[in-house]
Amino acid sequence: MGSTGVVEAMEIMLIAVVSPVIRCEWQLENWQVALVTTMVFFGYMVASILFGLLADRYGRRKILLISFLWGAYFSLLTSFSPSYIWFVFLRTMVGCGVSGHSQGLIIKTEFLPTKYRGYMLPLSQVFWLAGSLLIIGLASVVIPTIGWRWLIRIASIPGIILILAFKFIPESARFNVSTGNTEVALATLEGIAKMNRSAMPEGRLVEPILDKRGRFADLLDAKYLRTTLQIWVIWLGISFAYYGVILASAELLERDLVCGSKAESQSPVVVTEGDSAESHSPCHCHLFAPSDYRTMIISTLGEIALNPLNILGINFLGRRLSLSITMGCTALFFLLLNICTSSAGLIGFLFMLRALVAANFNTIYIYTAEVYPTTMRALGMGTSGSLCRIGAMVAPFISQQIK
Repeated sequence: MGSTGVVEAMEIMLIAVVSPVIRCEWQLENWQVALVTTMVFFGYMVASILFGLLADRYGRRKILLISFLWGAYFSLLTSFSPSYIWFVFLRTMVGCGVSGHSQGLIIKTEFLPTKYRGYMLPLSQVFWLAGSLLIIGLASVVIPTIGWRWLIRIASIPGIILILAFKFIPESARFNVSTGNTEVALATLEGIAKMNRSAMPEGRLVEPILDKRGRFADLLDAKYLRTTLQIWVIWLGISFAYYGVILASAELLERDLVCGSKAESQSPVVVTEGDSAESHSPCHCHLFAPSDYRTMIISTLGEIALNPLNILGINFLGRRLSLSITMGCTALFFLLLNICTSSAGLIGFLFMLRALVAANFNTIYIYTAEVYPTTMRALGMGTSGSLCRIGAMVAPFISQQIK
């Protein structure tokens, strides 16, 4: 289930590395480049709630499989986009599919005992890191040689491999018990015990069977209203910061802006095959250099830098206090990003920002998954993910459009 993070990271980070190329190929203005990212997250936002509702009613595994099939199919189609409009539409469909990948986290959470979640779930960040590094590394090799379309096709391979591996992925035993399928849940747990050469504990599985499952009204019930509203605001803010720093770093590199100096006038205009210099748009057109890819890799590695401290904070300070500290530090480093500094200083700030926003995500993922009961956990994650994408939809226009 951690591998779902690899696929999601590759599909999301793909936009950051492909944006300079499609800007040149289709002669796009800044707002058109930003719209691509916004529409991806719009699809994610809409489908996230739907997948959450369905997962609470019909199971996590089924929805996860559907989301992988959907995402892989439309991702491959994107590589054949004949125009900008088709590219935007197909990436929106990819966003819809990727939104269901969060069910992998739900399955992990429901199998892990509470005392191990604070250790194991943050370690899942390694999978997201792997996906991010993989797509940046592939982009540095594939885009200059065989083009962005082949990059998208190659990036679809991990998702296809996971589809083939789905026969090894069990349904959540906790979900099966809550729906009355005790025998299926027991068979799953017996299989786990056999694999680990362990014995099943004595007794029988017991959990109240509730017919009312996955209801949106439950999230706004008096018992959960305050928690739900606070979680939604936090998800929105964290997402805005996370995707803001990813897209802003890509934009800084593409425009070669260090210490606020605009190098647009010195940047070379790249004329794509089939275009003439006269017909080329006057908008900025600057492809990533090898050094830019290295900078992106270094800043991405920051996502794992604070993981040990994040794990200690979650387990010894608690979820809420740990989140408060990392969010406060995130705000501080965003302010430091405005300081006139060298290229090395910029990389350092971006490195720390990626580390802090990743720690924010780790903590809020765990807290959201734990605060809701089984009957509404997927819906709670789905609606939170939906609010999260509103922050992500706004981020491109702040980082890529506003100068």
